[in-house]
Amino acid sequence: MEKKQYELCVEVLRRLDNAGVLKYLILVGSWCIPFYRDYFKDVPYVSSIRTRDVDFMIPGRIKIKTKIDLVELLKDLGFVVGFQGREGYIRLEHPELAIEFLVPEKGRGSNKPFPLKELGINAQPLRYLNLLTQNVIHTEVDGIKISLPHPVLFAFHKLIIAQLRKNEDKATKDNEGALRILKAVLAKGESAIIKRIFNSILPKWREKVLKAVRREGESELLQILEK
Repeated sequence: MEKKQYELCVEVLRRLDNAGVLKYLILVGSWCIPFYRDYFKDVPYVSSIRTRDVDFMIPGRIKIKTKIDLVELLKDLGFVVGFQGREGYIRLEHPELAIEFLVPEKGRGSNKPFPLKELGINAQPLRYLNLLTQNVIHTEVDGIKISLPHPVLFAFHKLIIAQLRKNEDKATKDNEGALRILKAVLAKGESAIIKRIFNSILPKWREKVLKAVRREGESELLQILEK
């Protein structure tokens, strides 16, 4: 992650915050990793990433009185509208970043773009996003308050979606990133939190997490999850 990329991301956060939108969003995906630095400030933690993708999840209704044109809001920073997939999901594209908005999928196969009229864009429905809303933490980035999924849920989500990947390199990257996060949580002495959050998720999700941990041969984590 280059300095100019980080600074651009912070400016996007600032504008979303000033527009009154950021409080309705949860930052998900790999850009959570650098912003978990405060959570892991007392233990060794690698916060570098290599991705343009900045993903925001919208867990509920956006309650704003006046419509906000996000395309116009970020236009002078160099963002342009792009479309992804046959369905036409909107991405805001920049040479340094690509911003996407996501919503939890409601029913298998409901993959049509979800209109966000309040923001003048649409969002992509994805499976398993509800998992990330079960325990949300808050931190500050250059004085801007943002919401992130708890690192344990972030890691569990990565382990689950890795099993859906057709690209083995991406699956490996997801697994490695997830395990780094979980090991950092262990280094903080929070094995009980890992177990508590694990017990709070759906049984079918727990099975997928266990399957991934077993396959990776992480005996210490497995012992915590199975006890």
